[in-house]
Amino acid sequence: MIPEPSDQIRHRKNKGSRGGRPVAFNASDYKQRNVVERAFNHMKNWRGLATRYDKHAVIYRGGVVLAAIMLWLA
Repeated sequence: MIPEPSDQIRHRKNKGSRGGRPVAFNASDYKQRNVVERAFNHMKNWRGLATRYDKHAVIYRGGVVLAAIMLWLA
């Protein structure tokens, strides 16, 4: 989860009981999210995966697996 900006915290506190509850932030979860986001961005560099031109799910999944292997080996 992305940390809450300080101005939003201030606005929430100014509202008092109507401000809702604060957003939880876990640093270790955020680090793992970053890894997943970067992996998705690397996958989007493959044109066939980004545009989903494949007609069959099996072919698309094979492309995803191939891209993941190439990313892992690099």
